[in-house]
Amino acid sequence: MDAGAGVLLYDKPAGLTSHDVVERVRREHSIKAGHAGTLDPFATGLLLVLLGRATRLQRFLTGLPKTYLATARLGWRSSTGDPDGELTETGEYPDSLELPTGTVRQRVPMTSAVRVGGERLYKKAHRGEVVETPLRDVEVYRAQLLGADDGFAHYEIECSAGTYVRTLLETLGDAYCSDLRRTAIGPFQIADAGRELPLVRVAELVPAVAEALR
Repeated sequence: MDAGAGVLLYDKPAGLTSHDVVERVRREHSIKAGHAGTLDPFATGLLLVLLGRATRLQRFLTGLPKTYLATARLGWRSSTGDPDGELTETGEYPDSLELPTGTVRQRVPMTSAVRVGGERLYKKAHRGEVVETPLRDVEVYRAQLLGADDGFAHYEIECSAGTYVRTLLETLGDAYCSDLRRTAIGPFQIADAGRELPLVRVAELVPAVAEALR
């Protein structure tokens, strides 16, 4: 295995983009780096930073299921579904705090990094441009209500890659995602943040990686 090649489990703070984290790690390690699964700037939690030859394995890691802790602020709406948008208090509270599970069809938000017409949607949104965004089916394996207090509802959500948690919370009605923390990506856990896993260990945890390295 290549020296320095592996996966760094990084606990991303709020306020940084995933690209910011990769640039920081690239400078600190003086090595080629990438990531496997974007987190929005307001979100925190587990980011898989790929080092050296591990960047070639991105496609085998981005599709892993994700686990999140998410908080919905009730009685409010956000133009982007998160705290970075234009916020409006409506005072209208959902009749039910149950979130959909199983196969869920979502419309990709304008603030996403998905490309439409060869350009990422968030770049169009920054110019004030609005286009019809794609629909996609995602899987929500579990959406457990952990509690509700003072106009907030707290959830633990297990879902497929590509799920927009803020869009899922908006199904409540007048609600937006005020806090989002990713706690797991497949077998990788936020409790292990700070560890750098060599490729041989990553291959043990992710069979698709083991196949790719043969």
